[in-house]
Amino acid sequence: MSATAAAKRIIPLLDRVLIQRVKAETKTATGILLPEKAVEKLNEGVVVAVGPGNVTKDGTTVPTGLSEGDRVLLPSYGGSPIKLDAVKDKEYLLFRAEEILAKLQ
Repeated sequence: MSATAAAKRIIPLLDRVLIQRVKAETKTATGILLPEKAVEKLNEGVVVAVGPGNVTKDGTTVPTGLSEGDRVLLPSYGGSPIKLDAVKDKEYLLFRAEEILAKLQ
């Protein structure tokens, strides 16, 4: 099973959003390889799946402002890490829509 197929099996509830964190480049523009300890985690990710949205007191659903494929800016801390057996090298996080800082163009 591929990485995207394994991640697509997870359907977030309410206003939750499943994010795949973008990995930092391990090679410079001149071709120098950087050690893993020297590479910082980026606060950027790609939306993999989006929940239907929050339900108000009167029963209507308010959809989130994100859709699959959007690039987003993430907070330094937070989110629930999701471990997938089929995928070892990719990092998935589950955030509430209100915790995401910005949508990148």
